Order: sequence, then structure tokens, then C-alpha cells
Amino acid sequence: MHESLLIYRNMRYLKISLVLVLVTGLLYVFHSPVGSPNGGTWLGYTLGTLAAGIMVWLSWFGIRKRSFGGPAMRMEDWASAHIYLGLALVVVSTFHSGFQFGINIHTLLYFLMMFVVLSGVVGLYFYIRFPKMLAENRAGLTTDIMLTQISELDRELSDFSLTVDDETAKAVYEAVHNTKIGGNLINQLTLYVADCPTMAARIFVEQSDGVCDESTRRKLLTRLTKKEGLLSRIRKDVKLRCLLQLWLYIHVPFTFATLAALVAHIVVVFYYW
Repeated sequence: MHESLLIYRNMRYLKISLVLVLVTGLLYVFHSPVGSPNGGTWLGYTLGTLAAGIMVWLSWFGIRKRSFGGPAMRMEDWASAHIYLGLALVVVSTFHSGFQFGINIHTLLYFLMMFVVLSGVVGLYFYIRFPKMLAENRAGLTTDIMLTQISELDRELSDFSLTVDDETAKAVYEAVHNTKIGGNLINQLTLYVADCPTMAARIFVEQSDGVCDESTRRKLLTRLTKKEGLLSRIRKDVKLRCLLQLWLYIHVPFTFATLAALVAHIVVVFYYW
């Protein structure tokens, strides 16, 4: 779905954005202000008003996609326009500034806007790639099914632990009762868990030749390896979801910060100029 947004309606919003960028560029090239180009000329005010309108509209998309009803514009139109107008905003805002930057609220607004646009590009990549990665990682299984399979493996491992030596039983017990999924942010973003009890038990059984009969050893290894594979899939699923959530925690607050800087920018312009 998200990939189709890039070509939605035969790339209508890409074409609109390209026309907007072209017209803005031509106006900037042929504009001859007194002194150097800046946001205080008629063109600067025009482009500034246009950029402000685009910023507010882009920010409204986050509210629109969470609401029912509303304007007749389809959500796919909103999303596709959001992508391309966000990129066009970079050009419009840059020409509005006249490439005049300094240590002030205006430059702060510009760089906040650039950060939000760039984070939006990262988010677009996430939303295009992650659904495919999640589907490939799950291999047709849901999280509930994988957790159920792990529970069944734990039950079988517990049964086997009653027939082996104490050290092996202890390793299997740790794998069954102390294996964790998720946890803090670092744990969620880490696929390889160095202290994973299941992995430790699998390595122990692999290296402990002769501690139990070969048939039991192979059955333990089979179940520990299968559980380790399931854990790897679930942890990757958690990681991808965590990355999406982390992106939202960055993109959304910076969007509000940009809007606040926009208000300050407008107030300063009309109060002092």
C-alpha cells in the first residue's frame, strides 16, 4: 500500500509538486529585488505564505488519518500529496529564505523543517520496507502462533529435563523459565541477545557430549534450535515495530516544534518588520 502511494493516480501529486517547484524556481531566478534576495521581498512573503500553508496542511495529515469522516479527499490522496508536497516544501522554503541564514528564529525554523522532512523520508522507507520484512520474517506465522509453539516446546523441554543430568537440567530450566522477549529499548532493538538462556542451553548441549544418551541429546538440540529460531523471528518482529514507534516519537514532537517555531517566526516578522 505505502509503495503504491508513490505512484498513486499516475503520480498526480509528484507532477503537481514538480510544477510548484518549477514555478517557484523561475520566479526566484527572474526576481530582481533591491539588494540580495530575502524573505522580506514581495516574492519572499509570497513563498513564505505558501510554505507556511504547506507546513500546516502537512501537519494536519496526522490528525486527518486518525479521524473518521472529514473532508471528501481520500486518505490515499492525502498520503501521496503529503509525501511529494513535503519534498517540495524544502525548495519553496529555501527560496523563501533567499539563502540568508543566521543565528535566529528564522534559521531555527528552517532547520527544524528540514529535520522533519528528512525524518519523513526515513519514515516512508520504514513503511515501504517493513511490511515486506515482517511478512518474510513471520513466514506465514502470526505472533500468537509462534508464542504457542514456544510454549509447546517449553513443555517438551521440561519433560526431557527430568531424564538428564543436573547440569543439563539446569541449562534447560533456564531456557524454559528465564528466556525473555522485548524488554527495554536496547533489548528490543537488539536481535542478538548474548545472554539468552535458550541460546546458552543449546550451546551447552552441543558441547556436552556424553552427559546424556545420544537420542535425548538430539531431541533436546532439535527443540532448543527450533525455539531459538522462533525467538529470533519474534525479536526481529519486535525490533521492526520498535523502530516504527521510535520514529513516531521523533517525527511527531519535532513536527510540533516546527509549528511552534513557525508561529514565532511569523510573530517576529510582523512585529519587527
